[in-house]
Amino acid sequence: MNDLGSSRYCSLQEAELEVLAVAAIREHRHLIAADEAVYEEWTRATADLSVSAAVLKSLQDEYVARQNKFEAQQAELSEIIDALGYVPQVPLDGGE
Repeated sequence: MNDLGSSRYCSLQEAELEVLAVAAIREHRHLIAADEAVYEEWTRATADLSVSAAVLKSLQDEYVARQNKFEAQQAELSEIIDALGYVPQVPLDGGE
């Protein structure tokens, strides 16, 4: 975890941090949903004997790439929330 003193977010005002945190939380939720869809497609394809090894490898590579992006975004979200000091309430999409 980053030292809060070295955070690129520590110089921002609370209102700015909250806007960033809300946007990052929404992006995080979006990434989770997209990753789940790719994972489900990959697992379905794995069970389908007619799917070629190349397609399976492509789906696996896509899933791994998405997981790497997810981890990077999660680290950034954590850094923003650490600088903010709390997790803001963010309604689920469609509930706004």
